Amino acid sequence: MGSTKYVFVTGGVTSSLGKGIVSASLGRLLQARGYKVTIQKLDPYINVDPGTLNPYEHGECYVTDDGAETDLDLGHYERFLDIQTSQANNVTTGRIYQSVINKERRGDYLGKTVQVIPHITDEIKRRITLLGEKDEYDIIITEIGGTVGDIESLPYIEAVRQLRWELGVENTVFVHLTLVPYLSASGELKTKPTQHSVKVLLESGIQPDVLVLRAEHELDKDLRKKVALFCNVELEAVIQSIDVSTIYEVPLLMKEEGLDVMVLKKLQIEPKESPDLKEWKKFVDRLKSSKKEITIALVGKYVELYDSYKSIIESLTHAGAMNKVKVKVDCIHSEEISVDNVSEKLEGYDGILVAPGFGDRGVEGKIISVTYARENKVPFFGICLGLQCAIIEFARNVLGYEDAHSTEMMNNTRYPVIDLMEEQKGVTKKGGTMRLGGYACSLQKGSLVQQAYQTEMVRERHRHRYEFNNDFLETFREHGMVPTGINPESGLVEIMEQPGHPWFVGTQFHPEYRSTALNPHPLFIAFIKAAIKNSK
Repeated sequence: MGSTKYVFVTGGVTSSLGKGIVSASLGRLLQARGYKVTIQKLDPYINVDPGTLNPYEHGECYVTDDGAETDLDLGHYERFLDIQTSQANNVTTGRIYQSVINKERRGDYLGKTVQVIPHITDEIKRRITLLGEKDEYDIIITEIGGTVGDIESLPYIEAVRQLRWELGVENTVFVHLTLVPYLSASGELKTKPTQHSVKVLLESGIQPDVLVLRAEHELDKDLRKKVALFCNVELEAVIQSIDVSTIYEVPLLMKEEGLDVMVLKKLQIEPKESPDLKEWKKFVDRLKSSKKEITIALVGKYVELYDSYKSIIESLTHAGAMNKVKVKVDCIHSEEISVDNVSEKLEGYDGILVAPGFGDRGVEGKIISVTYARENKVPFFGICLGLQCAIIEFARNVLGYEDAHSTEMMNNTRYPVIDLMEEQKGVTKKGGTMRLGGYACSLQKGSLVQQAYQTEMVRERHRHRYEFNNDFLETFREHGMVPTGINPESGLVEIMEQPGHPWFVGTQFHPEYRSTALNPHPLFIAFIKAAIKNSK
């Protein structure tokens, strides 16, 4: 096809319209036509990465295999396209300015006055085109975070405006996502917010090629004509994105609307065969047609914001579809769980998942939840801090180590069953300094996890500083909590199981980062299978 082509996705009117889902859906459609596609996210905040952001601020921090802490939209990209992203797929303003300032300190600019244009915009353009340099991809989709008109987004908008002319009009296309609100008082869909949003984009020197309109109700032809006329786009380039019951329907709707066809037309590419979405449609059909429902209690401390556990919730959805059940997830705040009310809070659930997190807030509620799952033989899945809580619970209630704890929460505990990793002991900086990214894990033959994976060596992604203290390993093993996953190089414990329990598994890694719509994670599949058995 020649050089890599670029699709730039911008948003207007309001945030949270679903640019990430639309970008991922477009990527899925182009991929299903046989094109090599990847997606990158440009984030306007000044943090170098989301690793230091509170989940309440920005949702979950997604971790790539190469150890990058990135925006949660990269999770959508991987789940939809079944590809691995990397450090290069997420760019932040902090990273851009850090790079430019480092160059200035080295003297790379040879005495020039360093300015937003051209130095910041040049660095943005360099980062955008980095993925295309090896010519591995036919099309790269670039999602620009924030909303058009935001001060923070202006350098990105200017950079992609420049790129259009540097790469050529035939090699770039602008997709603009806006809102068409419905006013119930008048019973009308209003196009004025979209018109104003496009006007702001035009003031920045960008004419959108395709408009994707989010709406609660169907858009008739007259309304589409009006938008096309006022926004200076073709009628066929006005695409409807109506609310759906699951995000995984969006690629099917975008196919019906012809989004991929319009983008290929604008890129002057003769479309290959029609997109093959048979497997995707099967997945969506299983998702929607499953009659049986099971309920999972997700015990966490950031439950007020659904996006804090986005990858876990989506992984449960994937595994539910594979097992032909609907998975209803109830998020339960661990701070609200006590010894007195744990039965009331957790009774009746088919499975209990204790979620990751940092700090001591809500930890006791998580530990009490583990006790309930262990004693009542409820299928249990602990992830990262969830595993650590299971270890602390076992030490206290089975081994009799009453004040057993993690040194993260109690530095002077007599039984530090969870301790700071050796290589973390000299680390003082917070950003990007944890054990991050993919590491090997050797599985014990015949264990629950080995049966789930159907292999004896796996690679999983991590994000933690604290780890099981191997000084206690033999005592745990002797009393029925068995390490069934070990890092072959460091000897660090990655997985713990309790063999006498129907399904009790804790992982130090984050399996949710590797689950995709068409390839659900084996451990989530096994957990849901155990929950189904428990519900019977």
